[in-house]
Amino acid sequence: MTSAPKPNLLDPITPLWWGTIVLRWMTLAFALGAVIVHFDEYRNLALAWAAWAAMLVWSVVTTAAFVRVRTRYAGLVVADVVVTCGIMLLSPLALSDYQFAITAPLLTTVWASVAPLTAGARFGAIGGAVGGLIVAVSTGVARWKFDLDVARDGLLLFASGTIIGMAATTARRSQAVVSRALRAEAATAERERLARSIHDSVLQVLARVRRRGAELGGEAAELAKQAGEQEIALRALVTTEPLASSDGDADLRASLGVLATSRVQVSGPASEVRLPADTVDELLTAVKEALSNVDKHAGEGAKAWVLLEELSDEIVLTVRDDGPGIPEGRLEAAAEEGHIGVAQSIRGRLAELGGTARLETAPGAGTEWEMHLPRPADRRRDTR
Repeated sequence: MTSAPKPNLLDPITPLWWGTIVLRWMTLAFALGAVIVHFDEYRNLALAWAAWAAMLVWSVVTTAAFVRVRTRYAGLVVADVVVTCGIMLLSPLALSDYQFAITAPLLTTVWASVAPLTAGARFGAIGGAVGGLIVAVSTGVARWKFDLDVARDGLLLFASGTIIGMAATTARRSQAVVSRALRAEAATAERERLARSIHDSVLQVLARVRRRGAELGGEAAELAKQAGEQEIALRALVTTEPLASSDGDADLRASLGVLATSRVQVSGPASEVRLPADTVDELLTAVKEALSNVDKHAGEGAKAWVLLEELSDEIVLTVRDDGPGIPEGRLEAAAEEGHIGVAQSIRGRLAELGGTARLETAPGAGTEWEMHLPRPADRRRDTR
């Protein structure tokens, strides 16, 4: 089967980055106006102009980098906060006492508000909050005091960085959900195409062999039985959803579906049961071992049922057959002889996953495996 094409989706944070770029140039223009308005008040006018020139150069550098997804480096965002604070801390050398007395703007003015926003866009809510806090502290240090104005500016810097970070995180999570949905849709379309193709060729041949062999009887009937089992397995394979996804999860319900044959009935919830792919592999192997035991010891006419239940805090797998059951003392005798056997293998697999497996059997009553696996806290269903 050919792999489904990956959807070409844009970076969901790009509009936020463009917003920071536009805001950076708008605030740079405001900083230029501040220098012009307070032209004759600076203690060191040359330093004020040098600071504005540095802001201009840094605006060009960050704009060139942040317009491209591949150049939005984490180190450059950290440097953005450092450069902003560095220019701001030059204010005591450039501003006069009169400017400090009238609470004139620092060298960076509102240009300093952009760095926490880029930190939030790149690192999320925590990064934006830390960036805003660092710039806020630098504001207090540059003014050599802590008053209502400094507290107000600090709160705005902290809050803006946090809010942008939360928006960026939400956008990334939403993008991941949409991406998974598009991949699943593309894979389902490809699977349906293959199902139609197989139905028109292989499945029709198998169905014809099954019907004709049953009519002829004898050895042909045995071939018909095998053809019927292959038909059921192939139908299950082409009608189940893709088993694994790129995020490392797999659908346990779909994985179990391929085990269905004329002797094995598989039942489960209507929705997906997603678990880590390695966990699904271990559970699938445990179920296969239980079914293999049915083939070996329950006889050719025995049937088996596999039931998957998804509860709020655990996954329950039940494998039951209508065979003769296991004679009393058989498992204990095998253990004393040093044979680990399927029972211990299944219990061991569940124990490694943090779950349990219980076997119930009696002569003439068949066997039943009941496997319990706790769901991780972040994957538990809300049943309220």
